Amino acid sequence: MLLFDIDGVIRDVGRSYRLAVTETVAHFSGWRPTPGIVDALKAEGCWNNDWDASLELLRRRRSRQPNLQLPPRDVVAEVFSGFYFGRDDDGAVSRQPHRWTGLVRQEPLLVDGAFFAALGGAGIGWGFVSGAEPPSARHVLEDRLGLPQPPLVAMGDAPDKPDPTGLLQLAEELAATAHVPLAQLPMGYVGDTVADVLTVIHARRQYPRLRCKALAVAPPHVAAAGAAACAAYHHQLLAAGADAVIGATAALRPERVFQLLRMADSQGKPGDMAE
Repeated sequence: MLLFDIDGVIRDVGRSYRLAVTETVAHFSGWRPTPGIVDALKAEGCWNNDWDASLELLRRRRSRQPNLQLPPRDVVAEVFSGFYFGRDDDGAVSRQPHRWTGLVRQEPLLVDGAFFAALGGAGIGWGFVSGAEPPSARHVLEDRLGLPQPPLVAMGDAPDKPDPTGLLQLAEELAATAHVPLAQLPMGYVGDTVADVLTVIHARRQYPRLRCKALAVAPPHVAAAGAAACAAYHHQLLAAGADAVIGATAALRPERVFQLLRMADSQGKPGDMAE
């Protein structure tokens, strides 16, 4: 079984969610954090929610802008959503996909529907554990990838990662559907951040018999920054506890998945397996 994060794994959010963080911070402070600054914050492993990440960047900016007033979290969320989804003619944040005009329209897919058909055809179950807002997550999975009723835990369905509640919840549901005890089901969680890796580590601590591997991938904006940046990001993920690093989500063909999941009972870590 494979569970996937969505942002940076299923779709490229370098010019959407990540840019919305930058624009939100700039809206309140006039300062635009670079992608490297946002990545460094994410590497701390506790800022999976982009609203909270934006607010934390503003909080830290006060060391250079002492007069900067910190907005309430709900105001940050509203501004962020305006950048990400766009706004209707009345100024309200757009809620219907056909009316979205914001950065959400700048999200290339990293896999296609055939990718999941191949996994299912090989007997590999799959689902999604993401911090994305449910309308955005379902839009990419159902409307763009054509996945009918995909198993999904999204924002609000469980505590934010690296809390493992959502991962364990969906894993239990899929194991029950497959009529296999969870402890007997090899699985992997594919994510692109330290928080994703820590989610697996915390899940294994909470459920010691869990046979789950943290499979990590660098998001496209890191891969595009060059070999050195990508290698450094891979090292960061491995240092956080990733069991393997893959070159791209699309590389997870069934035979590769079986190879990785067979390691679920091995001693030690496979190490950097980037392709």
